[in-house]
Amino acid sequence: MKSIKFIYVLLPILFLSLVTSSCSKDDDDNPIILSEVDGLIKIQELTNSTHTIELFNKEGNFYTGYNSVSIRLKNNASDLYVEDASFSWMPMMQMPTMQHSCPRSAISKVLGKNTVFEGYIIYQMTNTDGSGWSLTIDYTVDGIDYTMADTIVVRQNNNQNVTSFMGSDATRYIIARIQPNTPIIGINDLMVSVHKMENMMTFPVAENYTITLDPRMPGMGNHSSPNNTDLNYSSSDEMYHGDLSLTMTGYWVLNLKLMNANDEVLKGEDVTDENNQSSLYLELEF
Repeated sequence: MKSIKFIYVLLPILFLSLVTSSCSKDDDDNPIILSEVDGLIKIQELTNSTHTIELFNKEGNFYTGYNSVSIRLKNNASDLYVEDASFSWMPMMQMPTMQHSCPRSAISKVLGKNTVFEGYIIYQMTNTDGSGWSLTIDYTVDGIDYTMADTIVVRQNNNQNVTSFMGSDATRYIIARIQPNTPIIGINDLMVSVHKMENMMTFPVAENYTITLDPRMPGMGNHSSPNNTDLNYSSSDEMYHGDLSLTMTGYWVLNLKLMNANDEVLKGEDVTDENNQSSLYLELEF
């Protein structure tokens, strides 16, 4: 009888062990698969008879200023995403008597991802209803060239995070704020892009300039802040970097001066008792 009781007790234990082992093995064989665009929101799709291009960013919209854009290319027949492709793009603003493009980067594969490509576009203006812009994307898959085009909506940013101006050297420049996205009280990494307008379609990066920085709070006596540093060009990412000190929350004007390699001022002025704001500035509010 003791032997029979022992068997009765042992059988449930063995069964539980087998079930647990089986579940554990199933979990190992079927890991949770995360999407390569987790954390991003789809902005829009562009489609032709062969492929669909999906455009993503963190906001789910295009805005004036700097826009980081993630791209995926889907084969319409197989419903699978393409891993190997090359892209170029041309954003275009249609105005009543003319049309022009804007600064944009090359498009490259995102490191560590199989189906996601990335680049940036800097929209320097838009219409009040977001209309006026279109986007053409040319791409190559397996040696075959394709194209897609569609209208897009570009919304106006609440603050001036991009500015376009003519310098004293008769060159048009576009400066856009990229960082900080989420400002803090303290020292912030300030990153901006600077592009030249070579013609209506071409906007190369402007290298080796200097941008002086003087942040002010107009609503608080136009006071500044300590420990700011001017912005200098970095060849590693082709952007300009400096330190931005924010001593309190609220509305800030980032007064700037663009200087060439000879320390000649191309645009902007010092803030003084007589001049409370530079003609070259960006805005920030948090």
